[in-house]
Amino acid sequence: MKKIDSPEIVTPFPFPVSRLPVVLASITSCTNTSNPNLMIVAGLLAKKAVEKGLRVPSFVKTSLAPGSRAVTAYLSHAGLLAPLETLGFHVAGYGCMTCIGNSGPLSAEVEKAITENNLTVAAVLSGNRNFEGRIHPLIKANYLASPPLVVAFALTGYMGIDFKTEPLGDSSVYLADIFPTEQEIADAVERSGALSPETYKKCYADVFQSNETWNSIPTQPSELFAWDRSSTYIQEPPFCSPTEPQSSDCERVASCLAVFGDSVTTDHISPAGSIKPDSPAGQFLTAAGVQPKDFNSYGSRRGNDRIMTRGTFANIRIRNRLVPGKEGGITKFFPTGEIMPIYKAAMKYREASIPLVLLAGSEYGTGSSRDWAAKGTALLGVKAVIARSFERIHRGNLVGMGVLPLEFVHGASVESLNLTGEEEFTLPVIGENFTPGSTVSVVASKPMLVNGREMLSEMEFQVRVRIDTPVELQYYLNGGILPTVMKTLLKSEPQSQVPT
Repeated sequence: MKKIDSPEIVTPFPFPVSRLPVVLASITSCTNTSNPNLMIVAGLLAKKAVEKGLRVPSFVKTSLAPGSRAVTAYLSHAGLLAPLETLGFHVAGYGCMTCIGNSGPLSAEVEKAITENNLTVAAVLSGNRNFEGRIHPLIKANYLASPPLVVAFALTGYMGIDFKTEPLGDSSVYLADIFPTEQEIADAVERSGALSPETYKKCYADVFQSNETWNSIPTQPSELFAWDRSSTYIQEPPFCSPTEPQSSDCERVASCLAVFGDSVTTDHISPAGSIKPDSPAGQFLTAAGVQPKDFNSYGSRRGNDRIMTRGTFANIRIRNRLVPGKEGGITKFFPTGEIMPIYKAAMKYREASIPLVLLAGSEYGTGSSRDWAAKGTALLGVKAVIARSFERIHRGNLVGMGVLPLEFVHGASVESLNLTGEEEFTLPVIGENFTPGSTVSVVASKPMLVNGREMLSEMEFQVRVRIDTPVELQYYLNGGILPTVMKTLLKSEPQSQVPT
């Protein structure tokens, strides 16, 4: 970041950017907005702030995205929705919003200041996830807070405030001046109907009849879904085939697609948030005639593997050691030495019939149990992930997609073995007689010059195969859970009755 008091920095913030400006404040999340007390406190705080004449600075984008319509109902009954709206916390929708990156753009002035000056700015949200690059591509610092604290930080406009000793923003009002008492909270909760079952019953009594837009979508009665090859939202998945199940009955020599460090999360791996026009997924949509304003998000297009595979490992903050000093979903394609998007490199390896591996550190796959983190990995052609340790659910998801999780043993790591990712890796044989949890060998080889002659240097190291149960072994040998299900159906049902 440039020097704070540098005269060439022009920003919409009426304070030095060393204070870490808050440019996004959102009361959101299906889980954290389900606490009526916290939502009532946020509403009361907003009401008292409005009565004191406080307003949210124009550079802070605000939104209210509860997980249930009942929240809107009881805030309205308590007379607290209007003051929240006065501060800019209008209901933007229900369910996954800012939490998953559906926050929309910031103001043009704010985005210009951030990009031109490489500023670090903050978001404050009452969500339950704040992984890198998830909330907004331009916001590097993302903080989780309770709904009332989201309101407080929105009023202030920056992080790093001591609410006990500093007023809110440029006012003379302190947080203690407007924070509601226990009695005020209890009275408002009672008045709102937030704890009454009738509030929730009323909101959802006609949920299937009241949505005219949804009900007006034309449908075609059919036992099987009619796939539309031109759809950019839903396509028939390629990982559920009843024929040609995968098996690992021979050694495979694989190239390395990427080398990652510790704590690579499923948000780094799996597509989330907005789709950038210059990304592989954005370019695919553009070629399909979709305008950038209609790109929507990865979450909305999770039914289309063409989009999701292109977004796998495309996180703007991911760091691949094959391309040191750079962020984003890029890698080195070893046959030519070119630097390119991970998706493009994976497809080039596929064209050459070269399987792929990933190298990683500890806690690989930590975070949300995102299914596309494993699906996208498999569809890119990755046959194995070699890491120091795996997050429990993601390890199981990899096996369920036919990807081999291999764990370094005896304290070994990418660093201790001096692996660079330039090697070719001979993967172990996994067959019907394999014992789950066994330790096997991987051979890493790469050419090296010895006295002017090119020779092949080989190193063998041990890994534990994290196929932990006999059932997982069958999943893996069949290419995953879904092919296993299809194989079982083929065995148990007459051929004519098995869906294709």
